Amino acid sequence: MIPFNKCPLCGGEMVEKDVEKLLRGGKNTAVVRVRAEVCLHCGERLYSKDTIIYFEKIRSKLERQEISDFELLGQTYQVMS
Repeated sequence: MIPFNKCPLCGGEMVEKDVEKLLRGGKNTAVVRVRAEVCLHCGERLYSKDTIIYFEKIRSKLERQEISDFELLGQTYQVMS
């Protein structure tokens, strides 16, 4: 069920899709796959309240480095100029 028929930013059509969201906590980053409403015109994403609570829990775990139940995907590097 899509609560918004139109995008609240641009008025475009909203559809429900599986999306990837990058979450950062401290120096750690996680990739999370969730359902979201996505505007077909501007790309704006709207998440459910439960999904936002889930994001907050993951960010908190990342900050505390409680990552034992996360799958390692690789490493990230910062390039210094």
